[in-house]
Amino acid sequence: MTNSESELTRQVVIVNELGLHARAAAKIAKLAGRSRASVWIRKGSAKADASSILDILALECEKGSKITISIENKADSDILEAITELVEGGFGE
Repeated sequence: MTNSESELTRQVVIVNELGLHARAAAKIAKLAGRSRASVWIRKGSAKADASSILDILALECEKGSKITISIENKADSDILEAITELVEGGFGE
C-alpha cells in the first residue's frame, strides 16, 4: 500500500455498470477537493488529478477497469479511504 514515506495508494476495480461516469467523477472530485495535498488516480500509464472531473473522465474507466488512487500526504488518509469506499460501493448507485 505504501509507495514512499509520504504517499499512500489503493488499487480498486470499477464495479459500477456505467463505469466511472460524470456523476461518479463529480463525487470523487468533491472528496479530493477537501484534501491537504494532491490526490491522483492512475489507470495504466495515464494519471489524472482526482479533483478535476474532466481529468477523471479522460481516463475512460469502464466497468472492470483497475485504477490506483494515491494521496501525497498521510493526513489525507481519510480522503483515500472515502474515495476507495465510494468506488468499491459502485458510487452509491
